[in-house]
Amino acid sequence: MAQKSVIIIGAGVAGLAAGCYARMNGYQTKIFELHSLPGGLCTAWERKDYIFDGCIHYLFGSGQGQPFYRMWEELGAVQNRPMINHSEYQRITDGRQTLIVYADPDRLQAHLLELSPADAPLIRAFCDGVRQFTRFDMAAMYQKPKALMGALDWRDFGMKMLPYIMPMLRWATLPAKHFAGRFQSPFLRRALAHIFSWEEAPMMMGMALLAYMHTGNAGFPAGGSLAFARAIEQRYLDLGGEIYYDAQVEKILTEDGRAVGVRLYNDDIHRADYVISAADAHNTIYNMLDGKYLNRKVERMFDGHLPTLSQVQISFGVQRDFSAEPHWVVHLLDKPLLMAGREYREIGLQHYSFDASLAPAGKSSLVVLLPSDYDYWQRIYGRKLYDTEQRQISDTLVDLLEKWYPGIRADIEVMDEATPLSYERYTGNWWGSTCGWLMMGETMPLLISGVDKTLPGLRNFYLAGQWVEPGGTVTLAAASGRSVVQLMCHADSKAFTATVP
Repeated sequence: MAQKSVIIIGAGVAGLAAGCYARMNGYQTKIFELHSLPGGLCTAWERKDYIFDGCIHYLFGSGQGQPFYRMWEELGAVQNRPMINHSEYQRITDGRQTLIVYADPDRLQAHLLELSPADAPLIRAFCDGVRQFTRFDMAAMYQKPKALMGALDWRDFGMKMLPYIMPMLRWATLPAKHFAGRFQSPFLRRALAHIFSWEEAPMMMGMALLAYMHTGNAGFPAGGSLAFARAIEQRYLDLGGEIYYDAQVEKILTEDGRAVGVRLYNDDIHRADYVISAADAHNTIYNMLDGKYLNRKVERMFDGHLPTLSQVQISFGVQRDFSAEPHWVVHLLDKPLLMAGREYREIGLQHYSFDASLAPAGKSSLVVLLPSDYDYWQRIYGRKLYDTEQRQISDTLVDLLEKWYPGIRADIEVMDEATPLSYERYTGNWWGSTCGWLMMGETMPLLISGVDKTLPGLRNFYLAGQWVEPGGTVTLAAASGRSVVQLMCHADSKAFTATVP
């Protein structure tokens, strides 16, 4: 019996994962990628002697024997790759007091109690929650696609989740800013609102991150994001998969309600038994498929009401060793800054000196990430104002860096700016989004219910990637690629398998 063939659109982590698992299960595969590199959003770029990482901060599944590690082994991503673990998530300071967000809940609790003894009940409840989530097996939620789960599967899943029902009810939809607002300490009220990067971030999301950092399951892969993606690309090629770069798909071809192949922008046509789009879902649904396969549920997902995250990344290459500095410091500002039509009351600075491969010896790569509105950049794109605005943001940040690290202005060798339009141009992502649906109270339930990986009225077609696995992490993107191959095997009455190299 001839092998069935699969076309995969996009060589991001989801597409590469889908390709690997499809090859493990005997499918012929071709991946078409619009860019010249693998990884999609899981990338980094080189400027002079510096590498600026654009994705991974903490990799769920980095710890041997921990949840998701097995998946990364199957994808060839963690073999012989050191993982760099941090004892601190970040520091938050107003210049007078500093909150050190330790991954260890015992250290974190002791530190918080020193800062505000009057808030002891809230502090203990928070740290107890982190302790509970150290035993939380998030990977159990992704072992099998929700669409294939029967009564026994749901029973087993429910039994695994049972110990976490109360913590989830308490923390899953509670925004950080609401939790912070309960504190008596003025400093902690302000600092804790930003503890997980955005004020609307559900507490459970951040607590699970701290818990995984504490258990050694949220490390940084040495070499950075692009090297990590290249390892998965190599695994895919070793499995016999084909990949084509600078090959952008224009249309997904359909016949009688079935996906049958793709047409590239150069008019080349490629046919297959299945098509998986690991590209931007909005572009896939409304452009590649001309909006023909919709229902109210799909339309609601993309009507603009669900939160997404667009951002600006400003990167600096500096002739200064930051290895003795905390790797991530959020500075709370006394006065808000107006940049790109938006007010900022805090600025976070990250350095990558913990990974010697990302900058020359004695030098450092620094990154500032700022949430920013896609519409603002779209309005000024193509005008001189676009470049001017980017440079104004960089100059403003240099002024702040000079205040925090005197003399650093003279040490800056490289400055690089990326806007939401840069993300859109590089990956095709809707609104330049960096993580699909932003995790907030209204999107947290999607983690349990899942998002459909098929479209109504279209057979032999699947969606993978950040838009169908809410959470915005590299790990969940890879899990989505695994899931669609499980669905494909089920459709072909095949037993799904995954082999470890």
